[in-house]
Amino acid sequence: MTAPELSELDYLREIERLAHRVVVEASGGEHPAPLQRDLDALSRTLRNYHFKGDGCTEPDRPLLRLVGACVFKPGVMPAGTDEDYEQMCARLGVEPRPDGWALWNTWAEEGHGVTMVVTAVETTQGLFANWSRGRNFDPVTPLPSQVALVHQGWIGPVTFSPRGVGRTGRGGQPL
Repeated sequence: MTAPELSELDYLREIERLAHRVVVEASGGEHPAPLQRDLDALSRTLRNYHFKGDGCTEPDRPLLRLVGACVFKPGVMPAGTDEDYEQMCARLGVEPRPDGWALWNTWAEEGHGVTMVVTAVETTQGLFANWSRGRNFDPVTPLPSQVALVHQGWIGPVTFSPRGVGRTGRGGQPL
């Protein structure tokens, strides 16, 4: 029986799964010092969840530091908003689209907060999977075609990144 053909992303996820198993199985025993150092390093550096835009398969694009993000789609709005999808799209100045939008709160070159309205919904959901595990993880800078608008200031509600919680001092409080 042949192994199934894995996409590059599925391959990375399978490597991570297997590496996690190695760390778990090896955590209870005595090992020679070099092997133990390697196991400890592996345990510290494993990423829990690979996703499109995580930088692993886009080495030519720099990472974008985020303070927080949110996703809104038809019928799926972030907690803390009373607007429906069409109202939020109108407020942000974008056309409704079936796949929805993501808001990425970051910093401009001058250090001022800005909100990018991007089509990278799947990437944002991958960020949330990592942030929920306390991993301070940033996506690659979106392609120009993925950016619909950039607004001055941070627009909420957002889910704060681990860095965002520390940097803003908001401790998960709404924006």
